[in-house]
Amino acid sequence: MSVKKATFEEQLQRLEEIVSLLEKGDAQLADSLALFEEGTKLITSCSRELDKAEQKVVKLMKGADGTPVELPFQEAENE
Repeated sequence: MSVKKATFEEQLQRLEEIVSLLEKGDAQLADSLALFEEGTKLITSCSRELDKAEQKVVKLMKGADGTPVELPFQEAENE
């Protein structure tokens, strides 16, 4: 039986729910710790996804002849 991996948006929504629950302060200590642990795992996963997305971003620049040139995001940022 395979488990469907949550999308980035679903992970982010769950993270927001966890933050809200922890901010209320109503949960028992053990539950709070479990929520915190789940939240840190979600943060790690979301950070990985954002890093992947950032690596795919390109910035269009004009080349010497005026035609568009695609540069990787980091190279374009340094100019």
